[in-house]
Amino acid sequence: MGMTHSGSSDDSIAQKGEEWTPVADLTGNAIAVLERRYLKKNDVGEVIETPQEMYVRVAQNIAHADGLYDEHADIEKTAKEFYKMMTALEFVPNSPTLMNAGRDLQQLSACFVLPIEDSMESIFQALKDTALIHKSGGGTGFSFSALRPKNDVVLSTKGVSSGPVSFMGVFNAATEAVKQGGTRRGANMAILRVDHPDILQFITSKRDNTAITNFNISVGLTEDFMDALQKDGEYELINPRDRKVSGKMKAKEIFDLIVDMAWTNGEPGIIFLDRLNEGNPTPELGVIESTNPCGEQPLLPYESCNLGSINLSRMVVNGGIDWGKLKDTVHKAVHFLDNVIDMNSYPLETIEEMTQGNRKIGLGVMGFADLLIMLGIRYDSQEATDVAEKAMSFVETESRKASVELARTRGVFPNFTGSIFDVPGGERVRNATTTTIAPTGTISIIAGCSGGIEPLFAVSFIRTVMDDDKLIEVNPLFKERAMKEGFYSEELMKRIADRGSVHGMDDVPDHIQKLFVTAHDVSPEWHIGMQAAFQRHTHNAVSKTVNFPNSATREDISRVYRLAYDLGCKGVTVYRDGSRDAQVLSTGQTTKSKEEAERKLHPRPRPSITMGSTIKMRTGCGTLYVTINEDEHGVCEVFSQMGKSGGCAMSQSEAVARLISLALRSGVRVEPLIRQIKGIRCPSPLMGKGGIILSCPDAVGKALERYMKRKQALEAGEPLEEATTLDRFAPEPIFSGNVVGVCPDCGAALVHEGGCMVCRSCGYSKCG
Repeated sequence: MGMTHSGSSDDSIAQKGEEWTPVADLTGNAIAVLERRYLKKNDVGEVIETPQEMYVRVAQNIAHADGLYDEHADIEKTAKEFYKMMTALEFVPNSPTLMNAGRDLQQLSACFVLPIEDSMESIFQALKDTALIHKSGGGTGFSFSALRPKNDVVLSTKGVSSGPVSFMGVFNAATEAVKQGGTRRGANMAILRVDHPDILQFITSKRDNTAITNFNISVGLTEDFMDALQKDGEYELINPRDRKVSGKMKAKEIFDLIVDMAWTNGEPGIIFLDRLNEGNPTPELGVIESTNPCGEQPLLPYESCNLGSINLSRMVVNGGIDWGKLKDTVHKAVHFLDNVIDMNSYPLETIEEMTQGNRKIGLGVMGFADLLIMLGIRYDSQEATDVAEKAMSFVETESRKASVELARTRGVFPNFTGSIFDVPGGERVRNATTTTIAPTGTISIIAGCSGGIEPLFAVSFIRTVMDDDKLIEVNPLFKERAMKEGFYSEELMKRIADRGSVHGMDDVPDHIQKLFVTAHDVSPEWHIGMQAAFQRHTHNAVSKTVNFPNSATREDISRVYRLAYDLGCKGVTVYRDGSRDAQVLSTGQTTKSKEEAERKLHPRPRPSITMGSTIKMRTGCGTLYVTINEDEHGVCEVFSQMGKSGGCAMSQSEAVARLISLALRSGVRVEPLIRQIKGIRCPSPLMGKGGIILSCPDAVGKALERYMKRKQALEAGEPLEEATTLDRFAPEPIFSGNVVGVCPDCGAALVHEGGCMVCRSCGYSKCG
């Protein structure tokens, strides 16, 4: 399926890489991310490719598509144009293209949407297809709206349906199993229409932060629902099995529940379904009901999309935007992305047919916050949103012109029957869509710029590197200004790293404070206003996080949701600082007082008598016996003992248990401890009756979880069999506000930006 050119032509060009222009200066962080995730490795995990060779590999492979349309095409010239654009850090394609182009896998798309119809055959076909996509490095989006509601009749068996949320758990578990050894973790989006009878269960399905961890969820709001909301009226619930009305609900009650859950932990998000379909360029092929995992790419069933982003910070010359350079970059980027469609090796034939039939591409931008700083414009200002509209309007217009130029020589996309988009001169286009604003967590690290269209996440922050060394990372634009204006010092940078923001610092000039704003410094209204400004000139959708302080109320979130609808956004992702428990802030920010934050904890004494249980857990290192004891305050200690003597595994398990005991007697709740250790992997996982045990720490975490479920079941008078079933889900990363959390790969900070959680240190992305 698809074309693959990963043989001698790529190898030969890589061998003469010295003939190609050098790669632009890469930051140490960029090199670390490339070595960790993108560069070729040998069988023992050693890097055997340089960044320059990677770019040659990608450029040469993608350029080969020119030969499909012109046997006399100068593929070498095109490859060098692509190479120069990428190595100058002016344009970076999505991660699968960088990873896989010119290699055996050759799967180049980041996002896919699969259909799920109301039958077991369709559900499990989708499950199989999902596994294949995740194995190839892609993420998947689903609408579960076609599934009949929970407890609805199943005619073939005279039984009752388990409902959409139950099947989401099945897909979540499959994702967990497939992602164990992957380069990119599988990620999913689940969407349910607001008029589905199970909407209440769906909205609250992630109330527990450890549930359905491999999914982002969004409620699909309809125009009928929004109309009922504005009129403070009711709307109808529709059973998808027979399309009959099954009841009515008060729109405001549902809306308030969505707001409450978003206030609680950031999910669900919302998308405006009818608005997505207003922008559907091929409505005759079907209705858009879902998006990719971050929400920026609405797709029809079996469509995929390849994305790439222009680094706007590289488009500044002499204090202004170089429109000629931007135009040239847009045209080359569209050429590149169109070529990717032909060079892609698709995981399914149906996906290949749909993708090549519509030829959707998603060209976006990153480095926008850097651009504003270089132009001397504050992010939260009308001038900034004007720049956003002007820049994105230019990208949109030029990308359509580039698509028209390709259509003249290569033909219109096969499924073309007319376009909802205005094209200069009324000419036809090569690509059904051309623009998308995607999250750029990892590729913006490579490009050394700010992520997507987000503000800076921090002016200075602490990065943890090998051997737990702590390095102070300072925004280069800030460092340059600080040195130029004479207020730079290492001590100041450390203090800024403790705070993340320079807002309110007496030794930072006021005009610098106003210019270098971070996500926390920007009000939610400006966040949504910026998203709307970009959305007005984006064919697909915009991935962005609307940040709220911890003190935000539910009414604050409600107001922004309504504002997003009024301003024409296609969806919204919000996050309230500190709304997940057990957070660790790498910037040192906290909603508590400094004195409280620095208070030292002292564990309570161990009582002479405790009571508890011992749970037997099978691990890849042997049988592990986990003893969990309680005192009058609750769970107070954990012991672990291997069924066989000594060894490194025994000593490590004992250390884990001792530290857990210390934390428990210091007042730390059990649930955050479970999430910290559950999901830790070792080279010897073991599949047992209750699911896979990834390591000895994972076994301890799951034993604690089993114990707590049993305890809760006894207290509630529930059957023990169901309550003691091991949860097979991996832990949710521990968040620290919307800016920072704990990376499961390297332990550094997670940043909530672009609708996703990313690590600016190692390049990990929760969304794949």
